[in-house]
Amino acid sequence: MRTKQLELFDSGQQTVKAASSSTFADNMKLPVHRWFRYSAGFSASWADSVIAAQQAEGSVRVLDPFSGSGTTLLCAEDQNVESIGIESHPFVARIARAKLLRRSDPEEYREFATGVFSRAKRETASIVGYGPLIHKCYHDEALADLDRLRRALESAANGSAASELTWLTLVAILRRVSHVGTAQWQYILPKKSKKTAASPFAAFREMISLIHRDMVAASNLDAPFARVIQGDARTCEGVPHQFANLVLTSPPYPNNYDYADATRLEMTFMGEISGWGDLQQSVRRFLVRSCSQHVPERAVNLEEVLAAPELAPIAVEIEPVCRRLAEVRQSKGGKKTYHLMVACYFLDLAQTWLALRRVCDSPSLLCFVIGDSAPYGVYVPVADWLGRLALAAGFRNFRFEKTRDRNVKWKNRKHRVPLCEGRLWVEG
Repeated sequence: MRTKQLELFDSGQQTVKAASSSTFADNMKLPVHRWFRYSAGFSASWADSVIAAQQAEGSVRVLDPFSGSGTTLLCAEDQNVESIGIESHPFVARIARAKLLRRSDPEEYREFATGVFSRAKRETASIVGYGPLIHKCYHDEALADLDRLRRALESAANGSAASELTWLTLVAILRRVSHVGTAQWQYILPKKSKKTAASPFAAFREMISLIHRDMVAASNLDAPFARVIQGDARTCEGVPHQFANLVLTSPPYPNNYDYADATRLEMTFMGEISGWGDLQQSVRRFLVRSCSQHVPERAVNLEEVLAAPELAPIAVEIEPVCRRLAEVRQSKGGKKTYHLMVACYFLDLAQTWLALRRVCDSPSLLCFVIGDSAPYGVYVPVADWLGRLALAAGFRNFRFEKTRDRNVKWKNRKHRVPLCEGRLWVEG
């Protein structure tokens, strides 16, 4: 295994290096992966190639501690290997579980979903109970049809595989049928309009056909079923000791992207939240602290975080960065708490490395798809710090492989610090 791990660092993985591991865009052409566009994902083709390369060396057991909508888990099933994923975002974890139902009976799904569609056409719609965000994103006629679909689904829902897949069918079309901008990074842009928006009923029928077709193609797959744990990467609770010998994942970047907000449209429409203010209790409190919304000033004591023993390996470097961010924020209008975010982010990832050491076998190979950061123009060497925290947790060595530059086109950028994205390879 160790020989193969070293090859992954060098020239033996030209196929892997040719794939763009940090983008989800190509996944939208792939069966099942295309059911829901989750921008925090990464290349399924790349994940396939890494798993296949490791299989050449023997038995593989895969873990993704930030499994998102299930990219790594679907690839593990495709490669006939055992896998577990951990996802802390409750809504996204449900999406992943639904996608992993692809091997359930496709005819039962089509019958159930078609029944929901038929019932929806007979439902009486009411759009008065939806909040401002939903009314901004849908014209009344489209919202009425979506409401009919939602009511029909709620009446038929029974917790079966067909029911969960039909839930995903509705969730998957919500951005497609909106007339406003639904940006590739999942945020909503109500002030921007699309040239065309699909009809909800037509989009629902098309999604039924797409999912059914992909399920038929997957029905002959004979592989261990992947498991999704709705839990916390910082503890890896529920994952057996020494389970994994391959970890493929992409943790949140410390760049102020609010993963809780990424599904606000879907959660609001489905009635799980009333608006942005509900995200803290419903989602954010479960997540790794990677944006300033996670760390309001009165909720975090910077001195206590920086004094945490888990941060000792990078204490000399991280403290002045946090002090500088605390100083710079005073001159900024938003006064974002980046100083707290950075400290908490690396504490959370340090705890993640410790948990991963418990659940990883020896030898093992881990790959984090990550990017560096420069909040308020203060550079944060993410790869180096994460690598050193991995070593402190008991892993053997690390190497960073850059895949692309970021923030090099300066137009409309808030700072001019060159950034990059890539793969942090760790051996254990």
